[in-house]
Formats: sequence, C-alpha cells, structure tokens
Amino acid sequence: MSFSLRPRIGILVCLCMFIFISCQEDETTVITPEIIDSLPSGIVIEEEVTLNPSGYAPLSAMISLTTSEIVRVRIRVLGKNGEDSDVVKDFPELGTTLQIPVHGLYADFQNSVRITFFNSDGVELGIKTYIISTNPLIADMPMISIETAKRDLIAKGMTMVNYYGYSQNVHPFRPFMFDAYGDIRWYLDYINHPDLNNLHYDNGPHRLANGNFYFANREPDAIYEVDLFGTIVNTWDMPGYRFHHEVFEKPNGNFLVSVDKYGESTIEDYIIEIDRNSKEVINEWNLNQSLDNQRTTLTDNAIDWIHVNGVSYDPFDDSIIISGRTQGVVKLTADNEVVWIMGAHKGWSTAGNGIDLTQFLLQPLDATGVPITSHAVLNGDENHLDFEWNWYQHATKVMPDGNIILFDNGFNRNFSEINTYSRAVSYKINTENRTIQQVWQYGKERGTDTYSRIVSDVDYLEAENHMLFSPGNIVDGARPVGKSIEVDMITNEVVFEATVIPPKAFVNKITFHRTERLLLYPD
Repeated sequence: MSFSLRPRIGILVCLCMFIFISCQEDETTVITPEIIDSLPSGIVIEEEVTLNPSGYAPLSAMISLTTSEIVRVRIRVLGKNGEDSDVVKDFPELGTTLQIPVHGLYADFQNSVRITFFNSDGVELGIKTYIISTNPLIADMPMISIETAKRDLIAKGMTMVNYYGYSQNVHPFRPFMFDAYGDIRWYLDYINHPDLNNLHYDNGPHRLANGNFYFANREPDAIYEVDLFGTIVNTWDMPGYRFHHEVFEKPNGNFLVSVDKYGESTIEDYIIEIDRNSKEVINEWNLNQSLDNQRTTLTDNAIDWIHVNGVSYDPFDDSIIISGRTQGVVKLTADNEVVWIMGAHKGWSTAGNGIDLTQFLLQPLDATGVPITSHAVLNGDENHLDFEWNWYQHATKVMPDGNIILFDNGFNRNFSEINTYSRAVSYKINTENRTIQQVWQYGKERGTDTYSRIVSDVDYLEAENHMLFSPGNIVDGARPVGKSIEVDMITNEVVFEATVIPPKAFVNKITFHRTERLLLYPD
C-alpha cells in the first residue's frame, strides 16, 4: 500500500511515565501506569511517521519501518480512559519493510502509539512507542454528549456517524467515528479532494465485506470504495441514472442502488443492480410498473410519489426489500414482481402493469397469532394494542432470523400529527400466508425525546442481541440533534446513549442519516 508522504513529525521513544484519565459514569480516576520501551536496539534500522498521509484522514497516520530481521507487529493506540479506550490491531503479515496504518488517534493530542514486535516464531521481541501529535478537530465537527454508557454491556467498537452537520461548509459530508467516552477518533474530510469535495452520500458509508468502506455520490453519480485513509480504491459508474439515498452490497458482491432514471417524469422510483466485476448494470426495477404511482394516501407529490429511501436484500428468497417513504415497505422478486406489501391498507389498488396490489397486503396478527380484523387498524386509522403499522419509515433490513427491522419515523401516524413518536420495530412475516406480527419495539415510550420526522436508522447487533436506534432529526429542543441509542432487546434497557450536537444541522434539521457500530479496524 503506498501513500503520498507529507512532512515528517517527530518520533520520540517513550522512557517515562504517561498519565491516562479513566472516565466512569459517575467519577474520574487518574491512572498512571509506567511504560518502559523494551525493544533491543538494532531491530528497527529505519523509521518514519507520517500524519494523515492521504490528506483526507486527520486522525490517521502511517508508520514506515525497516527492520533487521523478519517481524510482525501489534499496535496499540493508548486511550485517555484506560484499556477499554485503547485501539488495538494485530497485523499478521511478516516482513522487514512494514507500512503500519494507525487509526484512532485523538485530536489536538500527543498520542502514544505502542508497537509490539514478534519474530517469525511468534516470540515477542519487545515494545517501542511513538508519539504522534495531531491538530484540533475542524470547526465543522460536533459535540458528543454521553448520557448512558454501561461499558460492560455495550457492543464492541465505535459509533460511525454519517454526519450532515457543518460550521461553514455544507459539503462535503464528513463521516466520523466516536468511542464510548464521546471522543472522535477518526473522520474523513474531503474538502480538498478533486472528485469528492462536494460529497453528497445520503445514507452514507457502510463497510464492505473486504473491510473497506463504500458509498455512492451524486454529481458525479458513482459508487466509491475507499480505505480508512479515505483513499479511493475502486469506482463504479451508473450512466443513465442519478444516485439518491442507498447503495447496498449483496452477498455476491454486486451493488443494489436506488436511483432516478434520466429522461423519466418521476424520481426516486428505480432500483438497479451493478455487477461488481464487470461494472455493468445487470438488472433494473421500475417501480412505476410493479406498484401504483397514482396512490396519494400519504402524499400528493406526483413526481416523487414513492421516495425510496432504502433498499436491502433478503438472502432467504433472493428478493429485494425497498422502503418507499410515502408508500410503505415492499418485497420484490428479481423480476420486479411484488411478493408482499407492508403498510396501512388504505388506498392500494392496481399496479402500473395492471396487477391487483390488494392481494399482496400483509394481514396483521395480534400477540397470540390471531388475525386483527378491525378495518380501522387495517387501514391505519387506529393502532392495535399489539400492532402498529410503519409510517414514513427508513432503514428496512433483514435480521438473521428473517424478521424485518426498520426505523418507524411515525410522521403522519394514523393520518394525524397527534401521536408524535418514532420507534425501532421488528416484524415477523410469513411470506406464504402473507401475515405480519409485531414482535418487538422501542421508542414509543420516549415520545418527542427521540421523535425524528425524517432520516434515521436501526441496526441489529447480533452478538449482544441489541438494537442500535438512531434518530437523526430530533428538533424538539433548542437546536436539532441526533441520538444513537443501544437497547437490550430482551429487557429494553438502554445500555448506551449518545447525543450528537452539530454546530449547524443540514437544512436546519438533519444531524445524520444513519449510524453504525463498527470496529475501527475490520476483523
């Protein structure tokens, strides 16, 4: 891996005491461990540390080493708050010329980066520490307030924010990650990038199966693969289409993309699939054909009649699931045939291809599995004690057990503005019988505190059986903010809650579109 090198920064060997602050929920403890380097002289024969080698990742660095014998290394970026704030990464590659990517530095700080050396037999040779000085965060970055952090329970990793906030420059959008203590430890700033200086990524970056990040941009309309330094690794164009909202990596590596089709009179109503290897568009879903673009139950906008804000893939039957903000959630086959429709029954009639859509509407069940027959509930005018429809939802995803999760924004719930709350909600769907049962929810009890009329996200954290509930457009207060809330799905206990407070919110509303919980370095 090669990078354009910037001016060198000082390299110091740590032979002294370092002070760390360990921040607990209700107290601050000062920890002063003695750190003595132990690597014998002569093993490292050349060394160079370059801060932000790409120019786009201010809290990242590259350590270049030449050694006198074959080694592999482990790095540890020492945290301010004890060991659980350290960033640790083992690099299994052996060699005598090493390019060691360092991520997870603190801004405006003398960062201690400890490198442990091992020989080819796995025997530890010793430790060497480098001090890397960083600049302050740029003014566009937010404040992070940690309200709850039960660190023995929360999922591992950092919270990545697909950030829309800014101070002066609205674009480019800047993804960043913060740790469990609220410190920003990584971000990308493309303000000086020749192609991405006006980055508009909508739902923002996600991690590819190979560990890099990917996102799509608008103008130019393309998918970008980047590494943790923000360096472009690959691109996929989409000629004839305009990107909006979502790009999703399928298990086979292909991409599903929500797009406008140039030359059409409507927008945000096409999905395409791009082949990972050939980079060609190999499938197209025209929602004007499979659905009803004349349905005005939730919108009177004839141009943006469905407003697709998400697309995902269901590996159980090789189908796609789309979230149409102003229509509902729909499962479609690869041939653009409707499998089921999730949403209030009111107003559905005939698709553009002439097929009766009412046959695909899901029948809700109560908690005991008995069909709910109330027309008021079916049509969405009222809620059932055990069941509520999705309203202007985002972030529809398939869980490992096949259940569907989504962020139920709740705007215009029951065709009114009386019940203003948002939810993370999980539904069990029987595709054969076309039934739907609500099996879990969180957020209703929070009311306007977590109500987000637009954008927002949910993510299932499988190892812990937790849900990440992330309203990104909370405006019930002095200024717009976003929250990322980790909830135990068994007890509904909040184990982590952070508030992201931007200097300014995009269009004075949006702090972020989505958040993710990720290990900074991929496994």
